[in-house]
Amino acid sequence: MPMTIAELKHTLDSLRNLTAENEIVEFKEAKTGYDFTKLGKYFSALSNEANLKGKPYAWLVFGVENKKHSIVGSQFRQQRKDLDSLKSEIANKTTNRITFIEIYELNEPDGRVVMFQIPAAPKGFPIAFDGHYYGRDDEELSPLNLEEIERIRAQATTEDWSAALVPDATIDDLDEEAIALARKNFKNKFPEKASEVEVWDNITFLNKAKITIKGKITRTAIILLGKEESEHFINPAEAKVRWLLKDAQGNDKDYAIFGCPLILAVDKVYAKIRNLKYRYIKDGTLFPDEVNQYEPYSIREALNNCIAHQDYTKHGRINVVEMDDQLIFTNLGSFIPGSVEKVVKEDAPEEHYRNRFLASAMFNLKMVDTAGGGIKKIFNYQRERFFPMPDYDLSGGKVKVTISGKILDMEYARLLARNKDLTLEEIIMLDKVQKKQILTEFEEKHLKSKKLIEGRKPNYYIGLKVVEKTGQKAAYSKNKAFDKSYYLDLIEKAIREHTSLERSDVDELLWNKLPDWMDEKQKKNKIGNLLSELRMKEKIQNTGSFSKPKWSLKK
Repeated sequence: MPMTIAELKHTLDSLRNLTAENEIVEFKEAKTGYDFTKLGKYFSALSNEANLKGKPYAWLVFGVENKKHSIVGSQFRQQRKDLDSLKSEIANKTTNRITFIEIYELNEPDGRVVMFQIPAAPKGFPIAFDGHYYGRDDEELSPLNLEEIERIRAQATTEDWSAALVPDATIDDLDEEAIALARKNFKNKFPEKASEVEVWDNITFLNKAKITIKGKITRTAIILLGKEESEHFINPAEAKVRWLLKDAQGNDKDYAIFGCPLILAVDKVYAKIRNLKYRYIKDGTLFPDEVNQYEPYSIREALNNCIAHQDYTKHGRINVVEMDDQLIFTNLGSFIPGSVEKVVKEDAPEEHYRNRFLASAMFNLKMVDTAGGGIKKIFNYQRERFFPMPDYDLSGGKVKVTISGKILDMEYARLLARNKDLTLEEIIMLDKVQKKQILTEFEEKHLKSKKLIEGRKPNYYIGLKVVEKTGQKAAYSKNKAFDKSYYLDLIEKAIREHTSLERSDVDELLWNKLPDWMDEKQKKNKIGNLLSELRMKEKIQNTGSFSKPKWSLKK
């Protein structure tokens, strides 16, 4: 949960009362601004040091000088949207796309303070910025030394929370119905062993399925197969899934919480989700009459991934939020593969897992696909029904997956239907354009080279080549600007017709003729630049004041 103002003030006071900076706190004046690359280096350093010190996060504080810790105020990115965009800018340069937990602003009497809450590097994964690992040597920024890098990496090979034994638990603490379903799934996964499974007793089966170790009950066994009352064996961790139904306004309508055994909970959650029929607008034979909002595989895969990759040491629940037209799945812990694009492109099993023992057991029980391809299948199912691609939000120390259950834009759907030559990677890129999300430099170059997008960064739109194939000509025209000479000529003609124009008149004249991708500020600046150009060319003159200009033709 984000901190309250009172909590922030208390935190800031505590940090300022430190006698000196330490490896997980850094103060910067940043009075007028701060270099992005240096900020990224500090992000890497503080994240790695928080991991090594066993702390959940570190702080980078702007607007406070670093000796006496007095507040001096900072003008760094004063617009909130600019601060928020920093999260994705940092993620584009870091390992695993790790970014800030949160960025806070405090307007203190002595000036504005910006507080960056930086998550500790995940166990086993040192965080690099732009390909380089950084750390702190006392108060100095420095490369992370080899011993520290290896110390962090060793965490992944020495610790597997899910494999730990539960000394006081016995097979009597496991659910018989869950074991029966586990046997059924195991035989479906390995049909060649079906006859053998029939003669195995429960202990033999659980050992063979790698759920128990030499007959000893593991945390994995409790999570997947434990009786409801057996959850106390993994306390303070929780093995629970909360389903929450919200209406179109975001108000809670219904909820349910399902605990151990999670192998049964998956079906219970699935049964709660209203997988309604989605009716397409008919377009010849292009679309079917109707289709389920969500592919059943996608629901189960997303939920089972949450169970397999949840960081149970954070003592939280898995959440499934159902809205009218989308499902949202969240689990605690960073996204270990790094980026979703990497997973989709490589389509291969990951080298590291947070819960290796649990993931292996779920693979054996046909719950997840550790051989790779699960996430890519979800993307392809969305592609087949012309729905938006899944959205992955990897910020805040958790993984949030949003699966849409409707067409976002009918013309974009036609694009997918009629352009079979587009690769999945290209569709993911174009999906970001449709959602007005920021493209990486590589994505920009690739889409531009294929003439799939036009416009100026960051306001790209679908390019003419695609428009001609999909019938988006009206939308294209709204996004395409006229030649500058058109606007200049229009201003001159209007002034000649009316003798003079105030700035509001010029705004009204041009506003709807400027491209749709421009926001209000950009349109204001564009019109101001056009007036300045006409004035410098001595075509027009200001006969009013600076604050209330009145433009007339220059004689």
